[in-house]
Amino acid sequence: MKVIIDLCIVPMGVGVSVSEYVAACHELLGKTGLKTQLHAYGTNIEGEWDEVMAAVKSCHEKVHGMGAPRITTTIKLGTRTDRSQTMEEKISSVLGKIK
Repeated sequence: MKVIIDLCIVPMGVGVSVSEYVAACHELLGKTGLKTQLHAYGTNIEGEWDEVMAAVKSCHEKVHGMGAPRITTTIKLGTRTDRSQTMEEKISSVLGKIK
């Protein structure tokens, strides 16, 4: 099943700046072959359900491995059975309706 998720991983107990952890996770995601789109408060990821969820797990393992004792993660996700839709198509649909 195809899924598009909005992922926000926040390491806790590592100080105020978390960009080092976000960068490491984003680099890891880039190696998965999944389609990703970094934004100001997270990353959109598109792909097969099991592959996307495995990537989320890998991000957690990476961030813990960097010394974060605790992580809080927010995931929003969507699936469709009526047709296939990419992240770009979703954005284009909305932009096309803006006057």
